[in-house]
Amino acid sequence: MKSLKQFASQVAVNQVLSYVDKNPKENLAKFLSTSEKVVVNPRDLKAIKILQNEMSKEKSPWIDLIYRFFDQTSARNQKKFVNNFLINSVVYGIDRRKKLMADMDVSIPWTILIDPTSKCNLKCTGCWASEYDKTDELSIDTIDRIITEGKELGIYVYLYSGGEPFVRIKDILSLCRKHDDCYFSCFTNGTLITESIAKEIAEVGNFAPGISIEGFEKDTDFRRGKGTFAKTLKGMEYLKEEGVMFGASLCYHHYNYKEIGSEAFIDFLIDKGAYFTWLFTYMPIGKDADTDLCCRPEEREYMYHKIREFRTSKPLFTMDFWNDGEFVEGCIAGGRNYFHINAHGDVEPCAFVHYSDTNINDVSLLEALHSPIFKAYQNRQPFNQNHLRPCPILDNPGMIVKMVNETHSYSTQPVDKEPPESLEKKCSPIAHKWADTADALWEKSHT
Repeated sequence: MKSLKQFASQVAVNQVLSYVDKNPKENLAKFLSTSEKVVVNPRDLKAIKILQNEMSKEKSPWIDLIYRFFDQTSARNQKKFVNNFLINSVVYGIDRRKKLMADMDVSIPWTILIDPTSKCNLKCTGCWASEYDKTDELSIDTIDRIITEGKELGIYVYLYSGGEPFVRIKDILSLCRKHDDCYFSCFTNGTLITESIAKEIAEVGNFAPGISIEGFEKDTDFRRGKGTFAKTLKGMEYLKEEGVMFGASLCYHHYNYKEIGSEAFIDFLIDKGAYFTWLFTYMPIGKDADTDLCCRPEEREYMYHKIREFRTSKPLFTMDFWNDGEFVEGCIAGGRNYFHINAHGDVEPCAFVHYSDTNINDVSLLEALHSPIFKAYQNRQPFNQNHLRPCPILDNPGMIVKMVNETHSYSTQPVDKEPPESLEKKCSPIAHKWADTADALWEKSHT
């Protein structure tokens, strides 16, 4: 239930939002001024001051992104993003989680990644989901319980993956409607987004898909199958037409990193209507994973520099979950800022860490957060004092062996039960080569 203060804040912000939407370029300053009176947390006030400073510049990609948001998304999508994501999750959620964490001696994440299903309509090269048991699904009642219990802990943002989450889009949208104080996103291949589904997404307002794309047509179809790129673009087109905020999920690897990191591709995403990008480097998960796809040190460094360049020049929010470790003090998984629940119910530290000691079908969400493997994670985080080497698999593979073995966690891979020692052997050469480059980058940026 909303607090009186939370409700009053949303009423005030909604009134100003309606005003800003009529002429964002003239009225954004008034919106920020009103927001400044609502928030009290120094962290939030600092963010407002930064935006106000950006407005004073002759050219700011951040302000251009905000203008684009007001120009191209529907009023309902705008209100849901501001109320659910910014007010509920950021302004109130963070403070509630901090208080509860101190009282209960447990880490409470900002978001939970949930797989509604293991089914997928594609079979992408290098994707472990192709090995999943296609009958695994979380019931809608279980997902509803996770979200309900999560809100009690101050968690208002939920992500979906899979499999392909749009296989169960009707259930997802029904949960968006029921939990209309939350904000939802997903990782989807985008091929199942139809015109009618885009209209439903626009109607709920609190669901922003993240569409997986590997570059232009050649690179996307290389991993995802011929014709996938064209279908993905059609899905983007439907969302843009309905004023839905959406983004792109980008996996860069040895063969596509220059295209993913090119100005032409970033401009292409902006033109198609994307507002955010989640970037991942390829992870060799599974016994038969092709390590040749893994980025070489110079390729990962290339992305490090490119993303920072785009942040100062492009109206697009970008987050690289490996190269941005310095901004979040290392790895965010294991319940620290997020964790993963697969379609079988296994509670995993990360979508890339297929080991668990707990199943959500047997425990409450709070009990899951107390799981031994989560505690093992948190006792070791950060896994490296160089936050450009954040990952316990790709960057510090010895760590995953220790945590899995000491907690007696089991492999959640349904076909190839890859022992952590095998993962360490595979990733150690990659980690060793990256270490020198990462250490040089870290030293340069912190001296």
